[in-house]
This record gives sequence, structure tokens and C-alpha cells, in this order.
Amino acid sequence: MIWNETKECMSRDEIANLQGKRLHSQISRVYHNVEFYRKKMQQLGIEPGDIQTIDDIVKLPFTTYEDLRDNYPYGLLAVPRTEIVRVQASSGTTGKPKLLCYTRKDIDIWSECVARAMTMAGLTRDDILQVGYGYGLFTGGLGAHYGAENLGAMVIPMSTGNTQKLITMMIDCEVTAIACTPSYLLHVAEALEAQGLVDKIKLKYAICGAEPWTDAMRDQIEKRLHIKAFDIYGLTEIMGPGVACDCEYRKGLHIYEDHFYPEIIHPETLEQLPHGELGELCITTLTKEGMPLIRYRTRDLTSLEYGKCDCGRTMARIQRFRGRSDDMLVIRGVNVFPSQVEHALLTVAGTTPNYFITVDRVNNNDTFDVAIEVEERFFSDEVRVLEKLRSDVEAAIHQVVGIKAKVKLVEPNTLPHSEGKTKHVEDKRKLV
Repeated sequence: MIWNETKECMSRDEIANLQGKRLHSQISRVYHNVEFYRKKMQQLGIEPGDIQTIDDIVKLPFTTYEDLRDNYPYGLLAVPRTEIVRVQASSGTTGKPKLLCYTRKDIDIWSECVARAMTMAGLTRDDILQVGYGYGLFTGGLGAHYGAENLGAMVIPMSTGNTQKLITMMIDCEVTAIACTPSYLLHVAEALEAQGLVDKIKLKYAICGAEPWTDAMRDQIEKRLHIKAFDIYGLTEIMGPGVACDCEYRKGLHIYEDHFYPEIIHPETLEQLPHGELGELCITTLTKEGMPLIRYRTRDLTSLEYGKCDCGRTMARIQRFRGRSDDMLVIRGVNVFPSQVEHALLTVAGTTPNYFITVDRVNNNDTFDVAIEVEERFFSDEVRVLEKLRSDVEAAIHQVVGIKAKVKLVEPNTLPHSEGKTKHVEDKRKLV
């Protein structure tokens, strides 16, 4: 089933023509209403009339996180403040948050995009959805909530903070779908298993996002809860959840190109890369009114595929994220992504996806320590069994990452468990 077949199944020529018209309109908007962009464009000798087709986007300047910070809170507004109906902000940052402003039309488009994503996951107006994302400045809760209401589904705004109450409501209200982070859903699965309640739930679908996760982690969720789990992508700067989502064929995340134009650039040269090549994802908001962003550098490393999907949708598909250009760890000269460690752990029976990486520098040498929660039964076995497991984990990480880690096995619930976005890394090095 497709929520908006007219838009989601356009031909590539139709998509490009629509994008060109919307880009021209958007550039005119920011040029005349946002001093930041007007100055940037004037420095490059560009005027709105120079942007006629979507291919002209390469003439335009990039926008970065630092630009949002420097123009906090309202410096990038493209409409009068009286037209703003909501403000959202990023979570988990230090200092000033990344603040984004929405008009009524922006909110309507957001709910349209999330409804498309939920339809991809199989939801209909007959479903009952628990929203397990946080409500408030974080975009997850309200984004999923408005999208599900637009779809016509029943919404239970659980938020985070009380897993037992969530489980009770899940069973009593016969919940069929949940939207939350994948790490939190595994936490819910553990609690259900511990109480022998997995067979009592009617859950069919999960829409997970807000943090990177692997196919192996998705397999675990699906097997433990007997459901189908889908990957939803978004970021506060662009809109929130619903920028893209995968369908039942799992050949990438369909990005709604009628609202968001994706590019892949080289993270260092900033040159636009050919289709299919790995690089940094940039997104331009083609229809956003309140705070449009031009060529925003997401720092997410991926590639794009443009062939028609088996589901019938024709819009570009974001491939599996390979990490981020700004959270990549360079350890002993090797590029390491936390998702690689997670992938390694899920290949070793007895481990869990709950881990914490600590990187430090001692006597000019990098240290690479990984604490991992393992199943309780290993702590009642002989020491040699636990040591064998530790050795297997070290070997798995070495195989995937390419360098050796010092592994420490800890009991369940020893490491911090987040009901929101889980932090997995602490880099103690003073790197310049």
C-alpha cells in the first residue's frame, strides 16, 4: 500500500522538474528573507535567477551545524516570527541546541511524510500505535504522533521513562505498532521476556529511528518480539522523523524527494559525487517555510540508489549508513565506527547490543576498551567459560574493525540503559 501514489511514484523526469521549480522558489525565498543566505550567495556572485533547474544546486553554498549555532535562535527564519507555530530542538548536544522553527504548512507536510513512512511499514487506520519517543523539544514524539493521527491510527503517547507502564498499556490496549529507538525496543523485549509476557502482546510492527542500528539488531528485535521492524530516518535540522523510511523490500530508505533534495558529496573536497558512490549526505529542504536549509551537511555517510523499487516507489533510496563523518573514531590510524562494534557483538552468541566504547591515549598510544553486557548465565559458569566468551568477542571485533580491543564483560543492566538515544562512546583523548 502507498499513502500518496501521485507523489511517491512519479517518473524521474517528473521528480526533477518538480524539484527544479521548488528549488527556484526556495532560493528566492531565502535570498530575500534570510540575510545569512543572501550574503553567502552574493559572495559567490549568485542571484535567484541563476537557479532554474535542480542541477543548478551545485552553485549554492553549504549549510553546517555551526551555521545553525551561530544564527541561534531566529537568525535563519524565512518568515515573520508571528507565522511560526512550533519550535523543536535537537537532543543530546552541549551548549546551545540546534533550534528549528515550523509554520503551520511545515507541520502539515511533516505529518504527511510520517504518514507515508508508517504506510510503508504496513500501518493503517485500524492500527493502535504506541509512541515511545520522547515528547517535548525532541522531534521524535510529536513527529510520530502527528503522522499517525494523519494516517487515522489510534495513538497512545507513552513517551519514555516508565517501561512497566508501557508494557501494561501495550497488553491492555492491544497495541499493534510501536515507534521508538531500537535500543529502547530491545530493552522492552528484555522486560517482556523476563516477565514471560511476549505471548501476551499483539504487536505487529515497529518503526525505529533516532539512532543508528544494524540489520543484525533488527533481526534480534523481530525474532524476539515476532514482529516486523522498519527503519525511519530524520533529523531535527531538516524536519524530524519521516525524511525517509524503508519498505518491506528493505533495499534502502525511500527519501521524499518532492520535499527533500538529497546529494552525496565528498566530505573533504565537497564535490558532488556520482550516483552510487559513498560520501556525505546533504539535504536541501524544497518546501519548508519557517527555516529552510540549503545543502545542509548531515555528516551521515551513505550512498543513493535511484532505480525503481519493487514496492513501486520511484524516489531515491538512502543506503545503509556507514557512520558519520564527524563521529568516526580514528584509533591507531584505523577508521572505526561504533556500528561496526555493534555488528561484531551480534555475531557472538551470549552477548547483547548493550556496549560502551572508551578511547583514550596513554603514553602516546591509543587505547580501545569495550565494555559489553552478556547474559546472566555466564556469570554462574566456570571462569574458563567467561574467558572463552571474552576471547570470542575480542576476535569478532578484531575481524570487523581491523584492530584489537580490550574487552570487559559485565552483567546485565550494568551499563546505562537509555529510554531515548543511547550514548555508546566516550573519547577521552585530547585530539586536535
